[in-house]
Amino acid sequence: MAKTDVVASVRKKYERLALVMDERVRRLWAGAEAEELGRGGIAIVEQATGMSRTTVRAGRDELRRGALGDSVVAIRRAGAGRPRLEDSQPELRRKLEMLVGPSTRGDPQSPLQWTATSTRELSRALAKQGLQASPQKVAVLLHQQGYSLQSARKTIEGKQHPDRNAQFEFINERVRAYQRRGQPVISVDTKKKELIGDFKNAGKEWRPKGKPERVRVHDFVDPALGKAIPYGVYDIAKDEAWVSVGTDHDTADFAVESIWQWWTRMGRKAYPDATELLITADGGGSNSYRTKLWKMALQKLADRTGLQIGVSHFPPGTSKWNKIEHRLFCHITENWRGRPLVDHETIVQLIAATRTSKGLKVKAAIDKRTYPTGIEVPDEELRKLRLKPGRFHGEWNYSIAPTSIHK
Repeated sequence: MAKTDVVASVRKKYERLALVMDERVRRLWAGAEAEELGRGGIAIVEQATGMSRTTVRAGRDELRRGALGDSVVAIRRAGAGRPRLEDSQPELRRKLEMLVGPSTRGDPQSPLQWTATSTRELSRALAKQGLQASPQKVAVLLHQQGYSLQSARKTIEGKQHPDRNAQFEFINERVRAYQRRGQPVISVDTKKKELIGDFKNAGKEWRPKGKPERVRVHDFVDPALGKAIPYGVYDIAKDEAWVSVGTDHDTADFAVESIWQWWTRMGRKAYPDATELLITADGGGSNSYRTKLWKMALQKLADRTGLQIGVSHFPPGTSKWNKIEHRLFCHITENWRGRPLVDHETIVQLIAATRTSKGLKVKAAIDKRTYPTGIEVPDEELRKLRLKPGRFHGEWNYSIAPTSIHK
């Protein structure tokens, strides 16, 4: 299991137990977890819980000495002990957020937070401002603020566009503007296609010892079952999502139909007074900014909903920063890890059952419609669209107005 998965597992257990444990039980529990994890366990527990390494190590050592057998146990009163760094240094969180702000990687107040700065560098930068925070503490604080720490080596998919960061800043400001007006903002994308049938799925699940799930040796597509194409629509403000599980092709029509399904089943109820909709999307795939059919389909969506639709695409080589990847798809993958996706109904049920401790809610349904490929859109039809390019990179940022009002 990857370290990030182990940290997430420990964090989940800690969040469930934290409210019913006193200071000593928390310390012993942390020590037991670290002992069970073995090498590197103390660092993992520290990252997952925010406890100091000293506390985790003390709990482990108490257990090794047989602390549970002591006849007299001294429990520190609530609130005792060394104060947390963020309490003794009120400026710590704000200064840290400024370091990973728009001038470097993202906007700490934006739902599009991202950072590729190492915790060691951030710790040093804080020290220059007179603030104390170890690299491990920085990692804990960033996680608490909803950041994901990633190295540049893993987050850049291709050659960087010169306006890469400027486009992120533009998207951040556009998202804020829509949210200030109470208008919906969604992040959309297609999750990778999944084989249908008794195929091996990455990950592990609890089963009786010696009785693993039996699956096929070779991952050849079963013509009778085909593949599943999950297209997600993530509501950034509500932390809710819709997923259409397609059975045909991943086309622009399929993508926009999925957005329509979100609007009719979730969006319209959540935003009854909406007059606009902002879509943040990758620059390629079925929702590519180069695809004429995508824009044609969006015009039809604007006409069906009566909404003025704004679109902002992430710059080339940055698809991993799409919010839906970190707020929805990763949790879906975790929820069905180790389970064969034997049919489309199973996939829908597993997607709809996806939840997080922060309140993510997901709805899903199968889309059995046919979506032909290779549809050509004549230039004269494209010129009829009520499409208005933005002043900054109009190919990435544009709006489409409805030809009539019908909601």
